[in-house]
Amino acid sequence: MKALAPGTVIFHRHRGYGVITAVNLLTGWIAARFGSESRTLDLNLSTDEVQYADGEAILFRRAPPDRMPHARLMALVRALHEAGYQKLYLYSWPKPSGLHWRWHLFTGTRDWMQRSWREGWYGSGADYNVNPVMGWGDNPGATTQELIHALAKFDPQGLAQALGRDDDHTAWFAQVCDALLPGYMYSLDMQRPNGGPLVEMPPVPVIPVRAGLPPYSGPDIGWPPGWAGLWTKVHAMPARRINLTGIPEA
Repeated sequence: MKALAPGTVIFHRHRGYGVITAVNLLTGWIAARFGSESRTLDLNLSTDEVQYADGEAILFRRAPPDRMPHARLMALVRALHEAGYQKLYLYSWPKPSGLHWRWHLFTGTRDWMQRSWREGWYGSGADYNVNPVMGWGDNPGATTQELIHALAKFDPQGLAQALGRDDDHTAWFAQVCDALLPGYMYSLDMQRPNGGPLVEMPPVPVIPVRAGLPPYSGPDIGWPPGWAGLWTKVHAMPARRINLTGIPEA
């Protein structure tokens, strides 16, 4: 399925050509503007017979798009590992609602709880639903190589910090990608059951990235190297960035 994003040109049998102004990949509803009309029209991709500008049907239910970016990010990280950027790590964890999953790419030291934050290297499936880009100048539906080139152009200094060897994590990540891609992603979450202590090495949840996929039935996914002992020490979140503007942050 081609990219569905704001700015995509579409064709509707009764309205003609239009442009998507808003999209929700979770529900399949879009807002589109046709001709010189000042108002947008809400359409459902499953029932309103919306086509791409070249006449290809948008089969939202039969060929659903990825409604979260994590599988694409996993393919990106694996390709960069193969190119020698092995000090690149992908952390995925759910929001409290469990409806969307956050993601965070970080480089350098393999410290999952005190990882470095760089602008454009983190995001959420909730944002991806309405604007399916990673946030570093990439285009909707970009291939793995296109994502790599966009990231290298956006933050070459940050990507350079990923150069180096981390053999055990690279081997773990390659096994996970072989088991999960292209339809599933892993979630690294440390929930306290009923307010109790953290469970030592619980099963790693596996989540489908698009609708219609069956529950994951492959081999169990182990935790990445570097997580041993994290269940028995205090987990301090990264310190907030220093605010030098003088304007209070919300």
